[in-house]
Amino acid sequence: MKSLASYLRVFLFLVIGYLLIEYTVDVPEGSVFTTYPLAWLVLGIAGLFAVAIELSVAALQNVLFRSLDEEAKTRYLAAEKESNAKRYAWFRKTYNKLVDRKPIEEEGEIILDHNYDGIKELDNNLPPWWLYGFYATMVFAAIYLARFHIFQDYNQIEEYEAEVIEAKIAIAEYKKTAKNLVDVNTVELLTDEADLIAGNNIFQTNCAACHKADGGGGIGPNLTDKYWILGGGIKNVFRTVTEGGRSGKGMVPWEGTLKPVERAQVASYVISLQGTTPAEPKEPQGELWVEEGEAPEADEVERVENTTSVDTIQVTDEI
Repeated sequence: MKSLASYLRVFLFLVIGYLLIEYTVDVPEGSVFTTYPLAWLVLGIAGLFAVAIELSVAALQNVLFRSLDEEAKTRYLAAEKESNAKRYAWFRKTYNKLVDRKPIEEEGEIILDHNYDGIKELDNNLPPWWLYGFYATMVFAAIYLARFHIFQDYNQIEEYEAEVIEAKIAIAEYKKTAKNLVDVNTVELLTDEADLIAGNNIFQTNCAACHKADGGGGIGPNLTDKYWILGGGIKNVFRTVTEGGRSGKGMVPWEGTLKPVERAQVASYVISLQGTTPAEPKEPQGELWVEEGEAPEADEVERVENTTSVDTIQVTDEI
């Protein structure tokens, strides 16, 4: 690897390899290289192969060059020199245009008449890149002055407020797909089989001891009926799992143990138990929960009326 082209080829190969790995390997969120650090090892090995290929090609060229006779070597070097001169001619031409520099042999044409202690001054033109850049700043300043001070376009405060609104919208959209950022306000019922399986595993590990494996209720209430102590629905169940039950005698909060996505999964699994038939169901506790827009079933209404009648009789007896 004696030439700049060799280094550029290796660098370009590594960039292409990085982009291919980054955009072809699917990860839930973030970069492939942060999710799977071994990706750096794969990219490094690929880079070593690229270096090895460049070294092998250079070694082969050197062997072939040494096998030439002196006349052939001279012709080869002359051809390579001419090729290099043509290859970079456009660069030198562009550079000379940008700096507008006089060749040393022509500097006599731009020497000023005065000198100081034998030091002479050249009347060089301003470099075009600097001159046109200065003109561009003048045009920009004129447009800026007209737009913001004459025609009173938006100011910095309005721009800041608009960007804050855009940022809030972007955060809200991101939270919809980033399950670990879910909270009681953004949680939604998960119905995917993978989420429900994960919720079942969490339930069996952490909840079955009090609610039984089938959700029929033990120390804790029955989770298969439509009665809830702290409210039903995904948001209420998620809040109960997160913050715990009633103070002093309810379920412990799981916020410090389970991630937000795990709490959403187990809450969704608990909702999915509605209507199932456990082996030994516990008597209903709490109040009948009816989702908004739904009408309670007749048997549930009758159960509530019977419960109310029993409570009334008990109060009358006590009086």
